[in-house]
Amino acid sequence: VAGRLAGVARIAWNVRCSDMDMHHYPALSALVVWMLAHLSGWPDMVLVNSAEGRRVHEHLGYRPRRWEFVPNGFELDRFHPDPEARAALRCELGVPAGRCLIGLVARFDPMKDHATFLQAAAVLSRDHSETEFVLVGRDVDHANVALRRLISESGVGGRVHLLGERPDIDRILPALDIAGLSSAFGEGFPNVLGEAMACGVPCVVTDVGDSAIIAGDTGRVVPRRDPEALAAAWRDLIRLGNEGRRQLGEAARRRIAATYALPAIVERYERLYDELGPEHTRSLVLEESWPAPARTDGPQHAPGDRPDKG
Repeated sequence: VAGRLAGVARIAWNVRCSDMDMHHYPALSALVVWMLAHLSGWPDMVLVNSAEGRRVHEHLGYRPRRWEFVPNGFELDRFHPDPEARAALRCELGVPAGRCLIGLVARFDPMKDHATFLQAAAVLSRDHSETEFVLVGRDVDHANVALRRLISESGVGGRVHLLGERPDIDRILPALDIAGLSSAFGEGFPNVLGEAMACGVPCVVTDVGDSAIIAGDTGRVVPRRDPEALAAAWRDLIRLGNEGRRQLGEAARRRIAATYALPAIVERYERLYDELGPEHTRSLVLEESWPAPARTDGPQHAPGDRPDKG
């Protein structure tokens, strides 16, 4: 509405989430989602970064003039295997070189389901008691009472490292043996999955959004809210040994390079924006990502995303 009142000639929306469970968030957020569905015929184009995001929003009542799909893209020269970064983080955390380190990069939010991750850590610890875990993201620190309670209840507190919000995700991911994503709902195309794969780290993800499509056969996909299944997938990758995980990680990086390299994604955005109108036509890009409009656990990688996710 503001764009029309301001005389903006072309408007595109960018939808970056999927099946948000609005029971966890303020009623106003649910109202805005409902309103956007009813206004979805106004913009010239609605972009999605995931097939699941489109499916869910069609179910919500979205009926745009034009759908377009453009996935997220990744900086392969920034996110890559890095033995020096691996050694540095393990030194910082006091994790021995040969010990398995499993990580979750995600803000503390019901969507990310830290409870399931920690329950899975407890299950895994029954037969892999030396495995350590690192959690990174906004509010993932010792000041978070709710998170500290979850860690205490899991019984793995002595082996969980809380790093909070960090700007150097590209220096953290290469240190992991396994990257986890325990999300319960809402993911469209999770950036951290592509970042970890680009760093050559095999991933275990819940079947939320397009995560299974992105990971392909380079990692493991498990049902949401199932700590036993998550722990079993971690156990499977641990049993592969260093060489088996290295091979999976290399395949993951090749997959990102072939399908989601940033220059190719930028070109797709530019082509779409050029199609909207003359070269000097102003464009207003509105982003929906309810209720948290931006990631705070890592950098930005797709045009149309907000620039404040560091």
